[in-house]
Amino acid sequence: MKKIFTELSVLACFCLLLLSDVAFAQNVTVKGVVKDDQNLPIPSVSIMIKGTTNGVQTDASGSYTISAPASATLVFSFIGFANQEIPVNNRTTINVTLSPATNDLQQVVVVGYGTQRKRDLTGSITSVKGEEIEKMTVTNPVSALQGKVPGLTVINSGTPGGSPTIRIRGIASPNGADPLYVVDGILQENIDYLNPADIETIDLLKDASSTAIFGLRGANGVIAITTKRAAKGKTTVTFQSTVGVQHVDKLIEVADAKGFTNLYTAALAGTPNSTAFDFKNYTGNTNWQKEILRNAYINTNSLTVSNSSEKSSTLINVGYNDQDGVVKYSNFKKYIARLSQENNINKNIKIGGDITGYHFRNSPSTVNLNSGTWAAPIVPVMNENGLYNAMPSFQRAQVGNPVYAMERMRDKTINRGYRATGSLFAEIKFLKDFTWKSTVYTDLRFNSVRSYTPLPYPVVYIGEGLNPTTVFQDPTARTTVNQSSFERRMFQQDHTLTFNKTFKEVHKVTAMAGFTTWNLSNTSLSGSRTDSTLVVPNDPDFWYLNSIALNNILSNGGGGELETQVGVFGRLSYSYKDKYLLNATVRRDASSKVAPQNRWGTFGSVGLGWVVSEEDFFSNIKSVDFLKLRAAWGRLGNSNTFASNAFQTGLSTGDGAVFGDYVYPSIKPAYIPDPNLRWEIIQGLDFGLDVRALKNRLSLEVNYYDKDTKNLFVPVILQGQNIDYLTNLGTVSNKGTEVNIGWSDKIGDDFSYSISGNFSYVKNRVESIGNNVNYQRLGNGGVNVTETGKPIASFFGYRQVGIYQTTADLDRMPAFSTSLPGDIAYADINGDGVITPADRTYLGTPFPPYTYGMSISVSYKGFDASIDGQGVAGNKIWLQRRTANFAPLNYEANRLNAWTGVGTSNVEPIIVSRSNNLLFSTYFLEDGDYFRLRNVQIGYTIPKTILAKVGIQKLRVYLSGQNIRTWSKVSGYTPEVPVSSVLAAGADNGVYPIPAIYSFGLNLTF
Repeated sequence: MKKIFTELSVLACFCLLLLSDVAFAQNVTVKGVVKDDQNLPIPSVSIMIKGTTNGVQTDASGSYTISAPASATLVFSFIGFANQEIPVNNRTTINVTLSPATNDLQQVVVVGYGTQRKRDLTGSITSVKGEEIEKMTVTNPVSALQGKVPGLTVINSGTPGGSPTIRIRGIASPNGADPLYVVDGILQENIDYLNPADIETIDLLKDASSTAIFGLRGANGVIAITTKRAAKGKTTVTFQSTVGVQHVDKLIEVADAKGFTNLYTAALAGTPNSTAFDFKNYTGNTNWQKEILRNAYINTNSLTVSNSSEKSSTLINVGYNDQDGVVKYSNFKKYIARLSQENNINKNIKIGGDITGYHFRNSPSTVNLNSGTWAAPIVPVMNENGLYNAMPSFQRAQVGNPVYAMERMRDKTINRGYRATGSLFAEIKFLKDFTWKSTVYTDLRFNSVRSYTPLPYPVVYIGEGLNPTTVFQDPTARTTVNQSSFERRMFQQDHTLTFNKTFKEVHKVTAMAGFTTWNLSNTSLSGSRTDSTLVVPNDPDFWYLNSIALNNILSNGGGGELETQVGVFGRLSYSYKDKYLLNATVRRDASSKVAPQNRWGTFGSVGLGWVVSEEDFFSNIKSVDFLKLRAAWGRLGNSNTFASNAFQTGLSTGDGAVFGDYVYPSIKPAYIPDPNLRWEIIQGLDFGLDVRALKNRLSLEVNYYDKDTKNLFVPVILQGQNIDYLTNLGTVSNKGTEVNIGWSDKIGDDFSYSISGNFSYVKNRVESIGNNVNYQRLGNGGVNVTETGKPIASFFGYRQVGIYQTTADLDRMPAFSTSLPGDIAYADINGDGVITPADRTYLGTPFPPYTYGMSISVSYKGFDASIDGQGVAGNKIWLQRRTANFAPLNYEANRLNAWTGVGTSNVEPIIVSRSNNLLFSTYFLEDGDYFRLRNVQIGYTIPKTILAKVGIQKLRVYLSGQNIRTWSKVSGYTPEVPVSSVLAAGADNGVYPIPAIYSFGLNLTF
């Protein structure tokens, strides 16, 4: 028996050795290099043995070595590239070329203190590539986002170097709605200093779950900008340049000399105790708008030099933008330089930094745009001797000759600004799955303005009636010097620890914890002096305050601010089989804006995703390549809506008292803060659907959100007191839907095309505000009203129903006691039979509830063409410029149709100025709807076979037309009117024109 057992044992051992030897013999050592489609090595590519958890990564040179069974399949994957599965087939060398992902699901987006694949998102984040920004001739990169992102409203400015107004998913608070910008990690309130050609991607974090990681700063949405980095393994030189002309396609229609003469004569004839005006010496027919506007030059340039090796990468970018304004003599120049450097100390330690220098020179417009429509057209610009003519006596004191004003103040302002932003970081990988990163940032700004008011020129007073023509120069005028400066210093530090690991090939976990501080301080000083004894020379060397002695007319001002924020945060991202997704964040923040006992708050978010297309039951649906459902909830604070010291009682000057020979002012509180004053709270739900279908040619994203802002920061008047009490009372809701759809395809080897469109709708409503049902916050003198039950800053006034044609109309229709035939007839809202202030009602919103955009692009061989369009609908525009009545002004063309008798007009009131017709009503509102051809471009890329002969990698030339056509019913220069002041939005009071831009450009790469 023992012998048999021994023999069996020997046999078993022999079999085991044989099996192990066979298994060992079946493993092979595979080596190779992984490169991209441009033959450049790709580091950190994951190479996994399919069906196991065994794998390796490529090194900095793209090389790898792995031991795998001879019959195994290797899976090569890297973010931004399509996965490849390659059988080993007993080979020992396998070189791989990865192709860029054909859909955007593999793209990496910024999620706050980190990145994530778009495929794994559970919140609402939209990405715009840098190439889309580069298509536009803009000096501010955010301007190029208009019409490209659902839920994003961009109100551009035509002013040279002007910043657009940005709103994301409605208006969260009546106290402010500007988003947070994050540039390579640094928190900013604007990105004027960036070079549009130096941006890799812009990611827009729109929902509360995506922005909750930013705590008190992200309530109005976050725009994260990633600047360009050196491409791996090569040296490149890229030059981009555009040169173009800006043109105002549409002028405001006004009366010419004949029309003005007729209308003003009629107005005087209908005004009691007025005498006819003597027009005989006024022989002009001047279109003042044409005198102050011009075709303007614009030029943008960017030069980038980058180099990358196994150990380090360097990128240098310099930019220069020069933009003349379409209003004469205005100009903005912008100079940018950026250095980015990263160094790999070894495979686990990396250090690096960025520094950006920015300088601007701004020559602002020297004329009020409204003067171009207000000035009487009967006046020639100059007389035969080259002297400027003054306006007629009826408007001389209020409206000057626009050309005179422009020439007198030409080049009399020196506005300079300097800005430096920078960061330094160190990153350490340890224990295989952990990464520690520490970064310090700074943003320093120094702005100065000096201006000079010279003595006036002599002007011609054209003779009127018995008064002869004379030349006048004001003998009392004196020269004035103004000087101001502004300094801002910001310091920030971020420290994060990240754990990233895949368990058993199906459980992917990324956990991050961090700590951050942010400190801001700024100071401003200003002064003005007017000399009463000497004339300051028209020489910038003398435009300083000390050129004028202290014992002259002077004024001084100044201010400052200190703010600090500290926070700790964490995020957990988990996916199971790339099918079930979880993202959760938590943040605890403290802000110096709030009283010490209330400074800390805890915020967070949870997002869930289900990739339905990964389910087994979905495998038979071949037409749908990807389908994901997602839902997310987030809660965060908003500390941007009140001043840094709002929790402290402010002081103001009160009544005075006489003591002896002097009057001493008293000091009283400017306001009283609630001792429990806290920040506003934003809480939101987001539901989304992501689809890719028909071999990824069709893409669809749909979002629905429901966002509330609670604890609104409001001033209220307490009973028995006449002073503001600052407290938290109110709720605002924003509910909306967003749709983004696209189709892209390729026909044959040479022709490709894409079509995309986006649409969004938002419903803004004040659910409650203030301490009583009648509480209102007013803007523009009561034109805008924020109250319970209506959108923020709603227009509030009378509704026009026609014109009183006869006295019989006045007898049968509700009217004011002072109404006369020819006056505007208003709706009797409360039905009491008379028109009173109680008949004012909601007239619309200045914020467009509907926004949309579209894009079409085609390419054939080296040719490419694209068309972009965008528009808004549902908002109103207040024609504030038409309400001016401080003097007789020129008339806009609509007044040529003024009521002159029964049946002549049921819209335009009588030309005689009557107070009832100046009340705010729908007569002064226009629909803000418009659709604009945002950009039309055609380009040609020179074949590489030709360029290779001269050492050029790529050369593309193109022609572009921007804002070339706008379909709108607005009477002003542009339907894009200011909404930067939330409580007083939507007023057209001489909005700077947004010009069409026709340009030629080139992109050159060596």
